[in-house]
Amino acid sequence: MKDHNRKQNWKSRLHEVIYEADTTAGKIFDIALLVIIAISVALVMMESVTELYLKYATEFYWAEWVITAIFTVEYVLRIISIRRPKAYIFSFYGIVDLLSTLPSYISFFVGGANLLFAIRALRLLRVFRVLKISRYIGESNRLLEALKNSRAKILVFLFAVVIICVITGTLMHLIEGETGGFNNIPLSIYWCIVTLTTVGFGDIAPVTPLGRFIASVLMITGYGIIAVPTGIVTSEYGKTSEPHKHTNTQHCPVCNEQNHLDEAEFCHNCGNRLNAH
Repeated sequence: MKDHNRKQNWKSRLHEVIYEADTTAGKIFDIALLVIIAISVALVMMESVTELYLKYATEFYWAEWVITAIFTVEYVLRIISIRRPKAYIFSFYGIVDLLSTLPSYISFFVGGANLLFAIRALRLLRVFRVLKISRYIGESNRLLEALKNSRAKILVFLFAVVIICVITGTLMHLIEGETGGFNNIPLSIYWCIVTLTTVGFGDIAPVTPLGRFIASVLMITGYGIIAVPTGIVTSEYGKTSEPHKHTNTQHCPVCNEQNHLDEAEFCHNCGNRLNAH
């Protein structure tokens, strides 16, 4: 019984360090990981510069394996410190952690000169480690919640934009025709999307007065359309920032659920007692 309790206490302390950012040990752990992630992403960027890669290939190789080893240990510790490992393994951050570490091992086991380019391209996936940073930024949880709450409104808005592009693209094909470069409806819709987003590549342009008038209306409409999704997300973000929704960084040691209220003692998902600070 003592061994069991000792094991549980060890796991509980490990869970507190790895998953909690409200404790001193947790803050030190998070800051150290942020520094390592930043170094890792910087190395990936520098490795893509041919001159630097040819000059420091050995240094890049060993630095990457040191960082890979650190993140591998972190991944394993996160699994063993939670009672339901699947809750972490199949979570967003669990998948990001795995995918950002696997390329190094795959490039080690998969050899062959013909696969060299493919391996190097695969290793660039390590840059996804930058997504791990969002775990340590409390506001990112509110932003994700705002995006989730506003997805229905944004989808309806995007559907309306698609309809506008299809109708306008069809009209431009009829008005301009092949003489203006609008050879078919898909190409005309492409022009409409480029114009509506105010990108304006200039590869296709209307030449008739009516076509230019429609293009002008579309350009002005584009400025308003760009602002709509921002307003929707901002509104939802404001709702998630209300005082009664203040949350801490506690993760449930059983189901890995987060976003618990400041005074919460039990997990709102599974009912398990949270780690006491």
